Amino acid sequence: METAMFVEVLSREGALLASAAEAAGTDAKVPTCPGWQVRDLLRHTGAVHRWAKAFVAEGHTGPRPDGGLPDLDGSALLTWFRDGHGQLVDTLAGAAPDVRCWHFLPAPSPLAFWARRQAHETTVHRVDAESARGGAPSGIGADFAVDGIDELLCAFHARPKSAVRTEEPRTLRVRATDVPGAVWTVRLTARPPVAERDDSGDVDCELRGPAAQLYPALWNRRPFPEVTGDASLAALWRARSGIV
Repeated sequence: METAMFVEVLSREGALLASAAEAAGTDAKVPTCPGWQVRDLLRHTGAVHRWAKAFVAEGHTGPRPDGGLPDLDGSALLTWFRDGHGQLVDTLAGAAPDVRCWHFLPAPSPLAFWARRQAHETTVHRVDAESARGGAPSGIGADFAVDGIDELLCAFHARPKSAVRTEEPRTLRVRATDVPGAVWTVRLTARPPVAERDDSGDVDCELRGPAAQLYPALWNRRPFPEVTGDASLAALWRARSGIV
């Protein structure tokens, strides 16, 4: 996907998140994030948006803390969220393609990284907001979902921070059944997982289903559509895959 398409997704998903949060109310519990209410979701995502925007807008070349969470609630919190989301979208849409700034996953460029990362960050949290609102969730495009699975498996969990590990080598396969070639083999050991786009060899467990269902499932937002083989590896993913 091109950077401009990620920015379009970010714009749409942030608007959907805000609308769902407004409909639910900031007191509502977020079923997909136990212990959170909608106000926590808005504060977190809004802070991330402002943190990301600062790297691109101000050209920071190293990591820096975010600005903290606001002491806002209700309509004021929603306005703050929408303002920060709009600033992020405008910053990414207007940035020079060769802008130089810090980023924390492999990417063709810093701008490509931040557009992709914030599109997925916001989509996952839009799912959270809609879980608080109830009713039918908004759709997720299959190609975008495949990209999100790829980012999660091949980039996030390649980092030393990943806790998805096993004492003995095990192999997990993730298969999007509706997108040709969207298959990953994840090798689990006592070290960080190693994932690659691959459909060869035997595996201990396979997680499979439509891309738009697998994507939030791998982020622990919904059950896995289908699990075959050793279900303890699916349970391990549930227990250990939280991103820190």
